This record gives sequence, structure tokens and C-alpha cells, in this order.
Amino acid sequence: MSRPCVLGLDLGTSGVKAVLVGEDGSVLARAERGYAVDSPHPHWAETDPDRWEAAARDAVSAVLASVDVEVLAVGIDGQMHGTVLVDSEGEPVRPAVLWPDGRATAELAQWQDLPAARRRALASPLAPGMTGPVLAWLTRHEPDVVARAHRVLLPKDWLRTRLVPGVFVTDPSDASATLAWDLELDEWSGAVLEATGIRPDLLPEVVPSDAVVGQLAAPEASSWRLPPGIPVVAGCADAAATLVGSTSTPGRLIVTVGSGAQVVLPGITPSFDGEITHHTYRAADGGAYAMVAVMNAGIALTRVVSLLGGTWDDLYGDYDRSRPVPGFVPFLSGERLPTSVPAGSGRWFGLGLETERADLFAAALEGLCFTIRRGIESMPAVADPLIDVAGGGTRSPVFAQLLADVLGRDLCRVDLEDATAVGAARLAFGAAGLALPAVRERTGSTVSPGEPGPLEERYARFVAELDR
Repeated sequence: MSRPCVLGLDLGTSGVKAVLVGEDGSVLARAERGYAVDSPHPHWAETDPDRWEAAARDAVSAVLASVDVEVLAVGIDGQMHGTVLVDSEGEPVRPAVLWPDGRATAELAQWQDLPAARRRALASPLAPGMTGPVLAWLTRHEPDVVARAHRVLLPKDWLRTRLVPGVFVTDPSDASATLAWDLELDEWSGAVLEATGIRPDLLPEVVPSDAVVGQLAAPEASSWRLPPGIPVVAGCADAAATLVGSTSTPGRLIVTVGSGAQVVLPGITPSFDGEITHHTYRAADGGAYAMVAVMNAGIALTRVVSLLGGTWDDLYGDYDRSRPVPGFVPFLSGERLPTSVPAGSGRWFGLGLETERADLFAAALEGLCFTIRRGIESMPAVADPLIDVAGGGTRSPVFAQLLADVLGRDLCRVDLEDATAVGAARLAFGAAGLALPAVRERTGSTVSPGEPGPLEERYARFVAELDR
């Protein structure tokens, strides 16, 4: 007998994941497919959206072939900030511009000149890869392309149009991450549109993350090998989906370390006063969460290992903080917070004749941990002393202990491997007529801080280097 389930699609920057989630919340099948990110010019990041569709179709075919199920609904999430310009048929008029893109740096001046109250209402530091600045750049540099565009969509919204054609909408979690959404008024920012010349008619309607935006028609059902007539919901941004699919505790920090790193604080009340030191985004349930995105985590360590001709065992195995470890700023691809830093800012500093190769590895590990601490210090204060940590980077006992020592906090390892895709699926449970099951507990071991030794002094040295 076929098991009822919901399909969740998680559209990432370099790959897509499909999961089938059963009535009890368990993952019945999963599949991942990758694709390339292009950089036709320095500091550009683009992808042909057709690659997303091809990979998603392949992943869906794989999960459907692996188990006997009846799919009742589809939920979706995706990478944030991307810019997909489409014509009236939903076909892209150019490659999608992605969040790591840096071409719109000059356009940020238009945001800096906004009236202070409306600038604060955007509730995010300025970043060139966000949808608003990219749209302003395209309006200025590719006017013919923009003239052919009917709407701008976020990545997950475009992929969803391959299931439900002609529905050009987004949700609050993605809209609030564009630098074109007034979080205080919960509407597209008139001040941004007036200052930048972005066409108001390009911006999509915003609907709740769990809203049904259409049913799968026969042609799309056949091509995706899914049942006709099943509902498809709007979906949400990937960070918001992770919160839906995990046992996140309001008021407790979550640190995820992969190619980049994210520091997330769910369940906050947005503030529109004072300096902006972190992102504030809408959650899938209409609430809000704070986030700091560290762009250089695993990606910087990978480059260090390559430059020094080493291995990951060299990076972790030779760590010795008692040696005279130099400093390291891991901002190889630039950083956003708490202030914007351009690409090419990565460096070792404080090297001496006594510096050895192992010390350079140690400096890279400490520099990443210091960057995460700097991000946490820019977040709202929390009463919960425990920090949940996840991601491949935290699986190393050496790195996890170093991070605990740098932060001076207990770290609780949690398993978030499928949480984002599961969160996307959970958004569609109501549309499927299913009761929403409790999220499965993902708590693991706890890592407690030891004596920091020289780490406090080195962190102060790191901050001083950044402030030079």
C-alpha cells in the first residue's frame, strides 16, 4: 500500500535536495543533485535557472523511484537574495544573479542616502548581492534586458513556476531579504523604489509561506511524475525553512558551519532604532528572526589547506594554541557584517621568523572562530547560555572545542542534515490535509568550554586588525 507523504524541495546555491516526508514526520526518501555557479566576470555569481529545474526533476524522479508513496502536496524553499528576471511566460530573460555576487557595490550608495527611518525599516545591513541592489544595477547597466522582464522572482519562486506556471508570487521570508522590503510596514519599500528607479511592477505579490498558490495541472503532473491536482504552497527562504524543520528554541542561538556560517536567533521582536548590526528577516510563521551570515567559513579553510599544500588532517591534527600563533583574517570573498568588507581582504598577520606551517593552519582555525564570535556579539543579547551548533565544520572535535573555548559557552551539537528540506515539506502539511507531527528531536552531545589560555588576547588582536 502506498504511504501518504509530502514532497519537499530545497533549492540551494550549488545543489537541490528532494525529500519525501511521511505522515509521522519521518524522511522516507532523499536525493540530491548538484549544478555549477558561473562567474563570467570577477566578483559575479550567476546560474542558468534551467540547471535548477533539470536537477530538481532528476532528484524528484530519484526519490519517487525509491519508495512506494502517494504524494499529497509540495513545499519548497530556496537560497536567499537571488534575482531571476522572467518574461510574461515565466522564462528567464538572463541568467539568475546569486547572493555572492558583488557587482552592485556602487549601487549601495542609493540605499545609504535613504531617509534614516526608512533605511532602518529595511532591517538589514547593506550587501551588494541582495535582490534590490542587483535590480538597481541591472536597471542601470542592462536596461534592454529589464525592459523585457515581466517580474523579478527569488530562486525558489522561479522553480515553483515550473510546477504551477504563471503564478509569480513570493513570501515574506524571501521578500524581507531583498533590501526592497519595509519590514516595519510589511510592504515593498516606496522609498527604495523612488530612490533607485526600480520598476514597481517588477515586484511580485507577497503571500504567506504556507499559502496554496495552485494545484498541479495535468501537463506538469505528467512531466514531474506527480499526481495531478495536488496543492503547491508558496514556500519560504532556506534559513526560515531550517527553523521550521528543526527543534529551534526561541531565544537560543543556532550556529551552522559549512562553506559559510550562519548565526541565527529565532523568535525576536524586530527593532527599528539604532545602528543595524545584523539581518532581521520574517520567519515562515510571520514572526521574525535575527541572522548574521559569515561568508568565509569552510570556503576559506579549504583555500588555506590548498595554499599550504596540506590536508584536513594537517589543519586539525597539528593545532597547538600554546605556540606563537599569528593572526588570520578569513575574508577571502569579502564579508557583510557588522560592516561590509570587500573581497580580497583575507590575510595572515603577525608572522615572525618562528612561524611554522602548523601555526598558519592554527591561525586559520582561530580566525574563523573569532569571526563567528564577532558575529554573535553583533546579535541581540540572549539569556539562554547554550548554543546549538550544526554543519560539517562542527563535526571535528578540535574545531568544536576551539569554538566553545573562543565563545566561552556550552555548545550542543544538533543534526540539521535534512532540516531545511523537511521544513519546506512541513509547510505543505496543512495543504495536504495532514496533521502536523512534532519535529523530531535532533539533539546530540554537548561540548563545554575549557580554559581559553591566549585566546582572549588573540581575539582582541583580531578585532584590532579589523579596525585598522
